[in-house]
Amino acid sequence: MAKCPVCGAPLDWRELIEQMLDLEGIEDILKDKDKFLKTLEGFSFKCSKCGEEFYGKYLPRDEAEKVFELINDFKGSIDWESKRVRIRLNQLLALDKMLEEWDKRVKRGL
Repeated sequence: MAKCPVCGAPLDWRELIEQMLDLEGIEDILKDKDKFLKTLEGFSFKCSKCGEEFYGKYLPRDEAEKVFELINDFKGSIDWESKRVRIRLNQLLALDKMLEEWDKRVKRGL
């Protein structure tokens, strides 16, 4: 899971995406994977633990791609009025990772 590149604390993807929700045109950005990844890499996030800022280019790209898919798969995942993410992205990422590992083990066992 994503960690702060400054202090090493685990990061909450929901909080990270919520920091981006004030960007102009974010609704369109969240519909285009390439735009989302490019915007994420250049965005300056603030760690909720140490308070230091870091760029999204230091976040795991594979997780960022999954976050994009989750946001788009779950309609209504973002409350645009209050600028809050409604789904628990870290838990869904962990579940996705567990399912991938399970699939690998099942395929090896066949």
